[in-house]
Amino acid sequence: MSDSSSLDRLLNRAEALLGRLEAVLPAAPAQPDWSSAVAFRWRKRDGRGSLQPVRHPHPIRLADLDNIDDQKARITDNTRQFVAGHTANNVLLTGARGCGKSSLVKAVLNEFSAAGLRLIEVDKDELIDLPDIVDLVDGRPEKFIIFCDDLSFEAGETAYKALKSVLDGSVAAPPDNVLIYATSNRRHLMPEYFSENLESHRVDDEIHPGETTEEKNSLSERFGLWISFYPFSQDDYLGIVAHWARQLGVAEAVIAASQREALNWALGRGSRSGRVAWQYARDLAGRQPTAGKPAA
Repeated sequence: MSDSSSLDRLLNRAEALLGRLEAVLPAAPAQPDWSSAVAFRWRKRDGRGSLQPVRHPHPIRLADLDNIDDQKARITDNTRQFVAGHTANNVLLTGARGCGKSSLVKAVLNEFSAAGLRLIEVDKDELIDLPDIVDLVDGRPEKFIIFCDDLSFEAGETAYKALKSVLDGSVAAPPDNVLIYATSNRRHLMPEYFSENLESHRVDDEIHPGETTEEKNSLSERFGLWISFYPFSQDDYLGIVAHWARQLGVAEAVIAASQREALNWALGRGSRSGRVAWQYARDLAGRQPTAGKPAA
């Protein structure tokens, strides 16, 4: 057999092998129909990721969020700068559960979507795909918030490294049209243990944290803007109940008469939060014969 025939057979076998590999390897993510929605979710099926449009985004507005005026102002100013093409920061919203962290991000989307803002929700388990998502939107005329809700990492998890790289740790500069907004109940996103304090050491008159603490702090420090949320007072909680009850069509007399019941509802759940207030308002409205639907 000639050398030419042997080479042809080798090339044919190589092409066949490559064809089989292409059939099982994940394909490059496809561009979605950007005009179909203002919010998208990153989903994976059979190892292949894609952006799926959210047909019915949450309609919450900034005006619906009470008692967090400072938090609203800070994230709104940052987002307005971003949409206008000015410099802006990645945002970490931390603090008490149910006090409006994720609702505030959704409300900001509704506030600025007409100006070209878009949101991509990414689950913690899919953070490893962040570079692919960033590549998909790089160069687009829209502005994108990559939204990671209820973000935290346990000991031994490594997905946070992909997040660190996209925030500020890769050789490639992040695109100007992408920011990351994340919510978490943990200020540093990772569990902290008493034993880590033993790693601290003294240099002259300064106390320096150990390597474990430094590693954990380095993730949250990559967010340029920290916004903290705190538990609501009793009056604040009742004010939020009243707001949502009005939105759902409950009469003022019923709202005023239900304050003690609303407080007992919160006591039973161990929290006076905006989420608990919304849940009670829905229950109250559902028990009224002429209420239960948002007011026009």
